[in-house]
Amino acid sequence: MAEQKKMNFKEMMNKPERLAPGHRMCAGCGGTIAVRAVLRALHEGDRAVIGNATGCLEVSSFMYPYTAYEDSYIHNAFENAGATMSGVETAYNILKRKGKVKDNYKFITFGGDGGTYDIGLQSLSGAMERNHDMVYVCYDNGAYMNTGIQRSSATPMYADTTTTPVGSQSDGKLQNRKDLAAILAAHDIPYVGQSTFLGNFSDLHKKAEKAIYTEGACFLNVMAPCPRGWRYNTEDIMEICKLGVETCYWPLFEVDHGTWILNYEPKKKLPIEDFLIKQGRFKHLFKKGNEHLIEQFQAEVDKRWEELQFRCSK
Repeated sequence: MAEQKKMNFKEMMNKPERLAPGHRMCAGCGGTIAVRAVLRALHEGDRAVIGNATGCLEVSSFMYPYTAYEDSYIHNAFENAGATMSGVETAYNILKRKGKVKDNYKFITFGGDGGTYDIGLQSLSGAMERNHDMVYVCYDNGAYMNTGIQRSSATPMYADTTTTPVGSQSDGKLQNRKDLAAILAAHDIPYVGQSTFLGNFSDLHKKAEKAIYTEGACFLNVMAPCPRGWRYNTEDIMEICKLGVETCYWPLFEVDHGTWILNYEPKKKLPIEDFLIKQGRFKHLFKKGNEHLIEQFQAEVDKRWEELQFRCSK
């Protein structure tokens, strides 16, 4: 793995943008924030091939023949982003050995939770198991936002979506969200990181740089809120991300060559209500008589937090 330099925030933010402005993503969207932050971790002089599973990010940053990416770009179907980038990385290695390509390329694929947790899981799993030298980044907004806010396996329990609508007969989605970072760590790949948007983005930047410059298959899971699906004021995105971390709903951790590392532990763990109340998709939880639903949500967060602490202590 290339040795990481101490992060210089000013230097990082002044890097040339690899995602051009003028795309059609919503104001207050976490998807493009995640993309810009990850691509800033590329070192000067390195080129990249960007893969993109179908989703909000793809339809809003790519309209054939135009793309918002400054690097080479490939749009894939929902189900094959991992497989496509596997093939590109393999072809590059062959061309490099034959002397037909001299530049250094990095291979980065972006996908939403629908194309990562669900539809594209099989090709992602295959790419990771084969240990292709690539990074897969999931911008996790917790539903199929591009096609109308339908639930995915990343959708948290009791969230109101168009396929788990809240009403007299339903309290929203009944199942807990899938722990995809743990599933990818179980593939025994070199690096897995979980992050979101906090402060000066140092956590996400460090993990992106580590993933890009660690040899072999790497995975980043980034909580990337969606203003339409989560129903929050666009300017509140950073506060929501912070609350996700401080309540331990979205803990910051990494799995580096099999070693689990907890990157941040709140001094005072906040109650999950602080995170939920900022989002319209959970407003029904605060109606009289639904206190037990919040208690169940809290119990699941506590359980996962304790499991993570145990893994990291070992």
